[in-house]
Parts: sequence; C-alpha cells; structure tokens
Amino acid sequence: MKSRPSLALTPALRRLGALGLVLGALGATPAVMAQQSPPVDPVSRFLSDRGIISAAAAESSTIFIDRMRDTTSDMVLSAMNFLGVPYRRGGSSAEEGFDCSGFTRHIFELSLGMVLPHRADDQAKDKSLITVKRDELRPGDLVFFNTMRRTFSHVGIYVGEGKFIHAPRSGSSVRVEDMREAYWNKRFTGARRATLPATALDQAATDAKPTLR
Repeated sequence: MKSRPSLALTPALRRLGALGLVLGALGATPAVMAQQSPPVDPVSRFLSDRGIISAAAAESSTIFIDRMRDTTSDMVLSAMNFLGVPYRRGGSSAEEGFDCSGFTRHIFELSLGMVLPHRADDQAKDKSLITVKRDELRPGDLVFFNTMRRTFSHVGIYVGEGKFIHAPRSGSSVRVEDMREAYWNKRFTGARRATLPATALDQAATDAKPTLR
C-alpha cells in the first residue's frame, strides 16, 4: 500500500483538498461547475454526497454552509479529508490509521493546536473542554457514547444536521453516521466543547456581534 502524504496542511489548502474531493467525485472541472444552473455550493454538494445533509438542504443551505465555514470550517473540513482512513487500535495518524480517540485528538491538534489525551474517557474529563447539552450541539463539538459498558468509551466529532464523524471499530474506516439512529441515540452519554480563546469554534460568534456606536 502506498503511504499517504502528510495532511498537516494550512486551512486554505485543506479547503482546496475538500473541494478537490468534491470535483473528483463529480467528474467535473471548475468550468463545468460554473455552468450549472442553479449553482450549488460545492461544499454543500460534498456534504450531501457524504450523507451529512439532505439533497434538498444542499440546494438551499447557503446560510447553513456559510455559518459552518465561519465557525468550524477548519475542523470539519479537516475531518472530512480523513474519510476512509482505516481503523487501527491505538492509531493517531492517517499513515497508521486511527482509533476513535486518536482521530479526535489528531483533528483537534491539526485544527486548533490543542493536544487532547488519547483515551476517550480522558478527553471527556479534560479541563480545557466544557460540557455541552445535546440540544446545544454545534459543529466541532466532541460527542461521546457508551459502546463498551463505559460512559465515555467512544468519541467522535459533531458535524451538524444530527451527524458525527468518527473512527468506528476494527475492520472499518473513518465515516459519518447519524446520532439519531437507535444504536447511537441510546448510547449517547455527553458532549464537550473547546474553550480556547478565539478558536474556530468561537470566532464567528464574536465577529457576528453588532458593533455599538
């Protein structure tokens, strides 16, 4: 198997990488995409193809996608670049594969420069993260599940629309799944959010505040 190139890219290059996946999957060039009517945001189409948002939402989700880009574009798009990377127990890189907590650790360090513990339960207890209610989830939050008769035995990253991306188990690969499915719904045990100042998680909310004159 050929070794994967390093994916520690700048945010701009990661966005281009995600866009390249979209265009490659569609077999289209930018010129062809520009001729489509009505135009569909390529990231919207990418998320739709991956099952993260519905096809209908992809046609009218400009506001949602813009908001996602503004708040967690680096993290979410970085995570998407690793779809299909094989699961490997103890793994924490694209070259060797990921386990669930190795994947979230890698994405947080790559996107936020934040180094989390490797174990899922230790990530849930990390003092640099705050507890988030399920109905307050936003893209980039860590979501935890009880899959091994332990409260925080599995972890993934919430990407919006009720979906999360994770490294599931041996024999599988990084993929997106729906938290509302019965298996995940009954095993959900909590969520955590980074509290670093001016991170991608908070910057858009800060920028959106009206300026008092």
